[in-house]
Amino acid sequence: MRENFGWFLLIGLVAGWLSGQLMRGRGFGLFGNLAIGILGALLGGRLADAMGVAVYGLAGALLMAVLGAVILLFLISLMKSA
Repeated sequence: MRENFGWFLLIGLVAGWLSGQLMRGRGFGLFGNLAIGILGALLGGRLADAMGVAVYGLAGALLMAVLGAVILLFLISLMKSA
């Protein structure tokens, strides 16, 4: 259990950094994007479950985490600009 949580945090941190690079100008700095990445990993996992998409391996988990983080950054930037 502890090992899975460590991988989850690591994937979330990498996803936050990647999403910050993809969404230039919409990020919240390094630490903010890392936090967004962890939340985005949760969101990406929930989206995959809701859509019935099976995610396998480290690459699949990272892809869904980045997708969730990008969506989350986009939604936050919309709320921030409104």
